[in-house]
Amino acid sequence: MTTRSEYIEKAKTQLDRWDAKIDEAEAKMKEASAESKAKYQEQLEDMRTRRKQAAQKLKELQNAGESAWGDVREGFEQAWDKLEDAFDSATRRFG
Repeated sequence: MTTRSEYIEKAKTQLDRWDAKIDEAEAKMKEASAESKAKYQEQLEDMRTRRKQAAQKLKELQNAGESAWGDVREGFEQAWDKLEDAFDSATRRFG
């Protein structure tokens, strides 16, 4: 079973991966044609918003008391999975 600190570190690592994907998407946007840039900008904003939501969920998890850890973790996992799916979907649109 994963400890609380291991779980939090895993989530932080995923946030770092998302940051790298955002950086990669920004680089692709800079190379895009003028008409494509607006589309890329919208997708980048979506990715940033979802990354911010994930960071907020992680903060909630970090601030949960030991007695609530199990319940908070379960809710966190459900929310995290939805955010991860949406983030990955936005990332795929960059092709």
